[in-house]
Amino acid sequence: MQWSEAERNFCATKNTKNSVPHVPLHFCIPNFIAIKKERRKESCMKFVKIFFVMTILTTLSAFAAFAEKPTLMMATTTSTDNTGLLDYLAPHFQKATGIELRWTATGTGKALKLGESCDVDVLMVHAPAAEKKYVADGFGVNRREIMYNDFVIIGLEADPAGLKGKSVNDALNTVRSRKAVFVSRGDNSGTNKKEIFLWKSAGLPVPEKESWYVQTGQGMLASVRIAAERGGYIMTDRGTYIKYEANMKGKPLLKILVEGETTLNNQYSVITINPKHCPKAKYDLAEKFSAWVTGPGAQQLIRDFKLLDKPLFTPNAK
Repeated sequence: MQWSEAERNFCATKNTKNSVPHVPLHFCIPNFIAIKKERRKESCMKFVKIFFVMTILTTLSAFAAFAEKPTLMMATTTSTDNTGLLDYLAPHFQKATGIELRWTATGTGKALKLGESCDVDVLMVHAPAAEKKYVADGFGVNRREIMYNDFVIIGLEADPAGLKGKSVNDALNTVRSRKAVFVSRGDNSGTNKKEIFLWKSAGLPVPEKESWYVQTGQGMLASVRIAAERGGYIMTDRGTYIKYEANMKGKPLLKILVEGETTLNNQYSVITINPKHCPKAKYDLAEKFSAWVTGPGAQQLIRDFKLLDKPLFTPNAK
């Protein structure tokens, strides 16, 4: 319906002096309804616009808060990840410092390379000789010892090669002479470096292509599972063995056969990436982690970390 100027004036002024008297009142009713609908529509649109703007602002604020959260990237050995130690420590570290700890778990050799290529900010590794050279070469600073466990040689309870109770040297000589299946990580990890050292210390050539020597190229827990499948022997750190034992509900297929010698000690350390070599590395955050993990609170957390009521690591920060 088209409204005349007189009708619009009449309805707007409600019969004041300026209205048009001859316009019937019933013309005004639809106009009042239309005006109310129009105002209601305008109010609704304003509400939608305000809600939309507020939603965008809230989302942007959330993204900004997430982006501003400090994060620290660490390269570490598989044993600290496989055992669940880092999942246990990380929330405590974030609560104490506000820093989110993220990590990639790999062999120590690859972890050192990740630091050398400036892909991470801090390292947690377990190959002391390689670590000291790494620092001397200018790639890392402030190497600090944090904890240790030990290596053990495990195998089937039947022990077909008869390794149980032997010294490390005698056990490895027996493995070679009997051509018993021996599984190695073969990945330049801290465990693999220690294994190579032990072969050499026993006066033996390091196996490589022998049919009885199986190189997995995988992490510690995965390699233990392969040894169990092959019915072979393998060297692992005690923490990973306890995790394997727990996974098997206390009834592992592989048992500890060789243990207890000082040469089997397994030291873990934290190393901050050298900011002179990697200017974009988060040196300050890495140093906060180093100070925290070697401090009394974190050292107690490491001491309390157990599976099957057995400690996986022993803290020894100085």
